[in-house]
Amino acid sequence: MSTEVEPARGLDREGIRTDKVRWNLSVAALYEEAVRHQEGMIAAEGPLVCRTGQHTGRSPNDKFVVREPSSEQHIAWGKVNREMDPAQFDALHRDMLASLEGKELFVQDCYAGADPAYRLPIRVINEYAWHNLFARNLFIVDSSPAAKASHTPQFTIIDSPRFRADPARHGSQSEVVIALNFARKLVLIGGTSYAGEIKKSIFSVLNYILPLQNVMSMHCSANIGAAGDAALFFGLSGTGKTTLSSDPDRMLIGDDEHGWSDRGVFNFEGGCYAKTIRLSADAEPQIYATTRRFGTVLENVVVDPSTRMLDLDDDRFTENTRAAYPIDFIDNAVPSGQGGHPRNVIMLTADAFGVLPPIARLSADGAMYHFLSGYTAKVAGTEKGVTEPKATFSTCFGAPFLPLPPSRYAKMLGERIAKHQARVWLVNTGWTGGPYGTGRRITIAHTRAMVRAALSGALDSVSFTKDPIFNVDVPATCPDVPADVLKPRSTWSDPAAYDAQAAKLAKMFAENFKTFEGDVTPDVKAAGPKV
Repeated sequence: MSTEVEPARGLDREGIRTDKVRWNLSVAALYEEAVRHQEGMIAAEGPLVCRTGQHTGRSPNDKFVVREPSSEQHIAWGKVNREMDPAQFDALHRDMLASLEGKELFVQDCYAGADPAYRLPIRVINEYAWHNLFARNLFIVDSSPAAKASHTPQFTIIDSPRFRADPARHGSQSEVVIALNFARKLVLIGGTSYAGEIKKSIFSVLNYILPLQNVMSMHCSANIGAAGDAALFFGLSGTGKTTLSSDPDRMLIGDDEHGWSDRGVFNFEGGCYAKTIRLSADAEPQIYATTRRFGTVLENVVVDPSTRMLDLDDDRFTENTRAAYPIDFIDNAVPSGQGGHPRNVIMLTADAFGVLPPIARLSADGAMYHFLSGYTAKVAGTEKGVTEPKATFSTCFGAPFLPLPPSRYAKMLGERIAKHQARVWLVNTGWTGGPYGTGRRITIAHTRAMVRAALSGALDSVSFTKDPIFNVDVPATCPDVPADVLKPRSTWSDPAAYDAQAAKLAKMFAENFKTFEGDVTPDVKAAGPKV
């Protein structure tokens, strides 16, 4: 049954005409609705397993921002922030509402932002029950009577996978559309069943709102040690943000999206969205355990039709299999979602060339250089059409979600690193001994050992050498890591082939950074690789 809501605060406010609204349903009730509508199946140990159809990752080319007077002077227009005309958005809005008339819909009133000072009340309206459960898991839910009574959404998402956009009428590129309107405080998602679009659209909203309030928004995970030492892990999907921040010896603040205010860091979300392909119970026990639990939503994971047992190693549908679960499924999560100012900042990259050191210390100028560069490899499945790792530069380790100019975020990070004297590390979770297809992925055990050493201060007393090509400081030794692993050239059977690949990547860095040379000091430019 739907929770009773006054009509003035119901979907009449959104212009949707239907009397079949399921409002703020519990996890168990949403399971029942999803199964009743044949949206998914319950696996043997309790998770709800759903398929997303042909869209098994984000569709970045189908995302648009409406060009309107209140926001247009702030937006960095271009390939990331494609403009949509207000009239086209209005037509899209009308057509989507008309398509939803009389339909059974699912609504969650929740929040984004763990810090009450910056918390954004949001409303998520879904055509699918399992998408509504995804939203309930990923955002912050306050079920207290007072919160329910006072909740007034400042941003609304209308998510209709069955709706098909018309490029000629709506200004979209295809039948898929993700449209943000900052004046109307509205996000429209149509034509895709990939639930990640829901969370990333609100991330884009916060990346616009918060910097204008002098809060840095970040695509990073965060955790905190017993001594109160917070750490940030920047990186794109697949680089290890979730895996490395889920550390049994540290408390998890959040796995993907955070703000850094004058009071410290805070999680934007109330849940985690972890990759599950070939997940290991030994290497990633906390995340693995969530895939065996009632309340977790699994996307595109293969299930035995008879036993309902999971096969996390099977990638027949996509490499981008996912688990969406409340953050309190991680035993040592920070209940408040907040921490102090970070003592360490880790920038994660999955180097497909196999030439970057697995860990290196960055100077303040080097931190700015690598943050603006955002080098990594897009891991298979995270975006439509990506089937194997592909080298890319994603500014601020989150370019697809940044409405403002990248220099705005970089300046804020630089100021905070300097003010709070945070140490900055570049950690490569990609390949060693050769490029993708020839080399091997750096082991999680070695990466964890290096991160542990950086956070604990164990690397403070070791000697460092300057990498002659990449211009970063590489430790000579690290506890629990063989010395040759720290020097990627020594892991290649052909040193000359390493030199050629390293020179190739260094040149790519230099070419990419030409975009930012006018916005940085000569020292920042000089902190990059040597061509």
